Amino acid sequence: MTRVTVEGTEIVVRLGPREALAARRRTVHAPVAALRALGVEPSWWRVLRGRTGRGVWLPGHCVGLRHGPAGTDFVAVRAGSPSLWMDLAPDSPFARIAVAVPDPDQVERALRLLMPEEALPPDAPGHPGMLPEPGRREGPDEPQRPADPEGPREPGA
Repeated sequence: MTRVTVEGTEIVVRLGPREALAARRRTVHAPVAALRALGVEPSWWRVLRGRTGRGVWLPGHCVGLRHGPAGTDFVAVRAGSPSLWMDLAPDSPFARIAVAVPDPDQVERALRLLMPEEALPPDAPGHPGMLPEPGRREGPDEPQRPADPEGPREPGA
């Protein structure tokens, strides 16, 4: 099971044996000062951004690196478990770290106390939150059509 701790000035993600084997690493480090936003996402797949990189990408179990316009993300998530996501500053090793941990709400509360002053609060305008990455469309494949200027039409008319 993956664990997130703070050791000195670093956030340390310790991967469980299976995740470590899939990611080819046992730990992931990021500076606490780089933390810009964080949250808990109940839908594990919503934290995934960009193209797959090195790792294991099975339905319902994703571990490894993903590359996108925002940078490189590290993920270790699985179906049925909420995911803790942390967005980091541009100069940090990863743009986002998203992991499934036993009690993501408790870890989020603990990390939120350590967030730097310049980080955006979750309800602030412009907070990255779980917005899609640039260029990614969410929802139906077809864009919303503008309203018909003639108004609604009766069937068969």
